[in-house]
Amino acid sequence: MAQVQYQGTGRRKKSVARVRLVPGDGTFIINNREMPEYFGKKTLEIIVEQPLKATETLGKFDVLVNVHGGGLTGQAGAVRHGIARALLKVDGEMRPTLKKAGYLTRDPRMKERRKYGLKKARKAPQFSKR
Repeated sequence: MAQVQYQGTGRRKKSVARVRLVPGDGTFIINNREMPEYFGKKTLEIIVEQPLKATETLGKFDVLVNVHGGGLTGQAGAVRHGIARALLKVDGEMRPTLKKAGYLTRDPRMKERRKYGLKKARKAPQFSKR
């Protein structure tokens, strides 16, 4: 018999996370590594766990994630977004809780494009009088 699993896709900046929630004891596997080993910072682990804590489902699901692109902070945000979307498939009653906390909204902030004549989006070259 196939085991039930819930899927969600999360995005943040350039990161994309494919999240699967499987009923279990609460282990987090990110790119075939344990969460503390992958992220290394406690703050990023807290970000990832936020939707599960808000819905009081921490420890009820094993979280299996494939994430790529961007940096670690963007990846943590993408994982959080994916977990929130997967939790909606578990139980639609969680929607008001997740929506109020802002976990279902995809963060639209992206890197600003570089402009010609400048070194970066807004950084001007060093001023020289002559």
